[in-house]
Amino acid sequence: MISTRTKRVSLAAVAAAGLIALAGCSGTSADEGSANSDWPETLTFAQIPSESATGIAEANAPIIDALEQELGIEVELQEATSYAAVVEALRAGQVDIGSMGPFSYVVAADSDAGVIPVGALADSPDEAASYRSYGIVPAGSDITSLEDFAGKKVCYVDQTSTSGFLFPSAGLLEAGIDPLEDVEPVFAGGHDASALSVADGTCDAGFAFDTMVTHELVESGQLEEGAVEVVWESEDIPNSPTVISDQLPQDLQDELTRIFQEQINKPALVEMGVCDSEDACELPEQSEYGFIEVEDSLYDGIRAVCDITKSESCVA
Repeated sequence: MISTRTKRVSLAAVAAAGLIALAGCSGTSADEGSANSDWPETLTFAQIPSESATGIAEANAPIIDALEQELGIEVELQEATSYAAVVEALRAGQVDIGSMGPFSYVVAADSDAGVIPVGALADSPDEAASYRSYGIVPAGSDITSLEDFAGKKVCYVDQTSTSGFLFPSAGLLEAGIDPLEDVEPVFAGGHDASALSVADGTCDAGFAFDTMVTHELVESGQLEEGAVEVVWESEDIPNSPTVISDQLPQDLQDELTRIFQEQINKPALVEMGVCDSEDACELPEQSEYGFIEVEDSLYDGIRAVCDITKSESCVA
């Protein structure tokens, strides 16, 4: 089947956009299973890692399996080097599905990158999908508040990270500290790298999302419990959305939305045979449930923080 729209680009072109292919997934070909002749043969799903590339592949395996089973299209998972790379690849038509931070979603949505939110991971179908940014320091540090970050080497994630830069910037500004001029900024590239750099003393202080500090790195054995101390917490931040490109055929957009909101949750994945049991079903961000529906208005709080910080990163 030949798509009516050129969807695939060379690996070199993808890499130039900041994306590195993780692995092809062995799904049903579009010739064998896709419902419409104008659907692409392959869908590209891009993520920026919060942990290792291996962790990304494993955590997303049930999502990829469900998408391929429901669509009859191969889904290729790709690791992105930054949130900005995902935005630009979506804009350029090189990516069809993207996992974004709340901040990068707002940047993409408000700069006409053509993204449609289809869901966010949550721990139950009824909960408010949210998390927090933590300001952290090495155990025993004499830094006890954001005011003490002035003049210190501070680890952020990247400049389009919601909990790794935007909300920390707002917190520092409220403490009278310019997040770039009054500290020595280090952009670690990932939440795990930021937290570990604080723990080993590379940075005097830093920021990462809550469960990366309290659970994920501890449970993986990379961070000793108690190695860092939390000295600041942000307000609640809406969970990271997964988006699809509005360049896809409308009926495929509708089907992807349905699958994310109805099929990619632990009970449904067990029923589909993707997971053997809910306990054994592992999803990104250690989600206890799976995807729930989200609307654009949920991210208006991010837009308000952009107004406070006047961050250049808020403009694509």
